[in-house]
Amino acid sequence: MEIGIGLPATIRGVTGEQLIEWARRAEARGFSSLGTIDRLVYGNYEPLIALAAAAAVTERIRLATSILIAPIRANGALLAKQAATVDKLSGGRLVFGVAVGGREDDYAASGVDFHSRGKIFGEMLDEWEQIWAGDEIGPKPPDGRPTLVIGGSADVVFERAARYGDGWIMGGGAPDQFKEGARKLEAAWQAAGRDGTPSTMALAYFALGDGAQDAANSYLRDYYGFLGEYADTIAGSAATDAETVRQYVKGFSDAGCDELILFPSSTDPDQVDLLAEAVF
Repeated sequence: MEIGIGLPATIRGVTGEQLIEWARRAEARGFSSLGTIDRLVYGNYEPLIALAAAAAVTERIRLATSILIAPIRANGALLAKQAATVDKLSGGRLVFGVAVGGREDDYAASGVDFHSRGKIFGEMLDEWEQIWAGDEIGPKPPDGRPTLVIGGSADVVFERAARYGDGWIMGGGAPDQFKEGARKLEAAWQAAGRDGTPSTMALAYFALGDGAQDAANSYLRDYYGFLGEYADTIAGSAATDAETVRQYVKGFSDAGCDELILFPSSTDPDQVDLLAEAVF
């Protein structure tokens, strides 16, 4: 199983200098991907723009939106062009993870109907397929289109992954939940008559070193505050020591996950080195 690391792009107060240094260190320490998560009504950096900045100072590491909330970006053609641009500029390193999201305030701020998000997303997937296969809207991604993975847990998610994508990403949860989703993905893949094997990805949170639990509590209770008391559960699930990180890695590896992306709770680039020491 490959190990990726999230950019601290959603942690309040992160600077451009920290983001760039983080990307450089992540590549140097051998991580497979740099990941981003997405919100609109929050003080985070926009995922594709953050990854474009990371692309400029790296050469090998993949660049993953894990995930990007596609339907709040109502212009599907423009989003296809933006994704293709990052993919082209980075030499084909974009992993375009997309899903519908679940926060009504993000949709309200975008002027998009929250309850129509599934329909909008399905139409986008059709549109992207046509755009990336054609020559009218460029640039042309190096491999024809970005690597495309679909996030979520509803049955339609696995059908869409099998119809349009290269795989599926689980946006939080335990290895047992991952195994259940992976079984649904495999069934949908076979039903769609797809050759080969779909890729699978999962996410987890970490904080290491002095003040690790305080960092996890501060960030995750804020970011997931809209969930009420459940935000405490998420904060408590973060891996705050090297042994717990290794247990998470083993759990997802044993579950058959292809790549686990560990997202930080601190903006300090030293977290990159601490995580590398724990997992490599």
